[in-house]
Amino acid sequence: MADHSDWIPKHNPWAVALTVTLATFMEVLDTSIANVSLPHIAGNLSASEQEATWVLTSYLVSNAIVLPMSAWLSRLIGRKRFYMMCVALFTCSSFLCGLAPSLGVLVIFRILQGAGGGGLQPSEQAILADTFPPARRGMAFAVYGMAVVVAPAIGPTLGGWITDNFSWRWIFYINVPIGVLSLFLTHRLVEDPPYLNEERARGRVRVDYIGLSLLVLAVGCLQVVLDKGQENDWFGSTWIVVTLAVAVYSFVLWILWEWRHPEPIVNLRLFRHRNFATAMLFTFVLGIVLFGTTVIIPQFLQLLLGYPAQLSGEALAGGGLIMLFMMPIAGFFVSRIDPRIMMAFGFWSTAASLYFIATHLSLQMDFRTAFLLRTFQAMGLAFIFLPSNTLAYLGIPRENNNQISAMNSFVRNIGGSIGIAVITTYITRQAQKHQNYMVARAVSGNRAFDQLTAALRHNMLHQNQAHPRAEAYGRVMGLIQGQATTLAYIDVIYIMALVVALLPPFILFMRRPKAAAAPAATH
Repeated sequence: MADHSDWIPKHNPWAVALTVTLATFMEVLDTSIANVSLPHIAGNLSASEQEATWVLTSYLVSNAIVLPMSAWLSRLIGRKRFYMMCVALFTCSSFLCGLAPSLGVLVIFRILQGAGGGGLQPSEQAILADTFPPARRGMAFAVYGMAVVVAPAIGPTLGGWITDNFSWRWIFYINVPIGVLSLFLTHRLVEDPPYLNEERARGRVRVDYIGLSLLVLAVGCLQVVLDKGQENDWFGSTWIVVTLAVAVYSFVLWILWEWRHPEPIVNLRLFRHRNFATAMLFTFVLGIVLFGTTVIIPQFLQLLLGYPAQLSGEALAGGGLIMLFMMPIAGFFVSRIDPRIMMAFGFWSTAASLYFIATHLSLQMDFRTAFLLRTFQAMGLAFIFLPSNTLAYLGIPRENNNQISAMNSFVRNIGGSIGIAVITTYITRQAQKHQNYMVARAVSGNRAFDQLTAALRHNMLHQNQAHPRAEAYGRVMGLIQGQATTLAYIDVIYIMALVVALLPPFILFMRRPKAAAAPAATH
């Protein structure tokens, strides 16, 4: 293959960066914007709230399946063509989601939407890696990173506002004009580098049907287990056990098959590079932390503090705002100082912020405190994402840019899915444990319990309650449940802080880039 190291795009690289970031912002926003609208969707389509969760899970399953194979599809049909097909599919299916007359039809269109969205982020990262020279990639990916982290932060707020003021259908309709604009700009500005065109011209890409089938089966079964496990008591359910066994068995077979295949869907041999392997470990753990906190913080605010959906979403906005400020700073420094130093700072900052959240979480917490805690937590993330992926690309030929970006997004999303499932299950189990402990001490003869119930009965009498004693005990039980659940949230945040604090030593496994020439990428 000819050397195209001096190739540069015809159009302004920043115009290309803004073009591809537009569609990815739309896709990432859509992963969180529907969360707060589920009760409205369920009511409008005559479905239960439990059934309505398939609106989310159907999207995640198809998204997770397409993510790892996006690099292979880019090589098969051309990266620009694949990217535009993903944008078109996402846009059309978004419009159809808004028209859906029933829940079943909506789920089908969400599957198509997730398939289109799955190819956007990896393609964009690879496009940026090829468009910008190494010395300028840090800032380019910082701009992209801002879109990726801000979109989930404003998604719940925007979704709540649209649903309250218009209709849940408009959370899908708003994607249409953005998608059309993205298609137009992509057609005019984006181009495939010569090495991709040469590879396709030589017909080197073959269809790996077995690898494709095993991947679909493994990821699909895993997502179903993660989504329905807690609901069906995990290993107490036979079908959950069987589905998990199928997922694990398919995944093991897929790894063995892909490792030996000459043209694999996912190039697993990249894990022989210690920088790449370590970076994927960090991406997996941070996927757990980022997705986990994005779920449990608004959940805590809504369920225990009584916040409406829109206000709980606004509490997350501080994280997006601080990332808008920190990403350019990290992008400026990533090619000027040792990325490993930046990562160490980011890990310790994130661990400290999680510890700080755990020590301040309470049923008396106000909105300002919740807003500031989320802001503090997001401050160090930019100093992890950019340097980690700078080192992930180090020493790997640019022909694998698509593979690295696809694996990066896939590992992050799988980490988030597993993290959310484990965290929510742990919170439920820990809340039961704390509740049993407190109930065992809420008995007559316990001085604090007797004083509390006496005071509550006195208030009930003044309010002319028919059964003051029963009302008092009911109030006490409500207080116990609230405190037990709060302690469970605190426990899980402490654990996340500990896990992040243990990551810095693994940085020593990564090689330091030479001068400022290492490529960078982010989520």
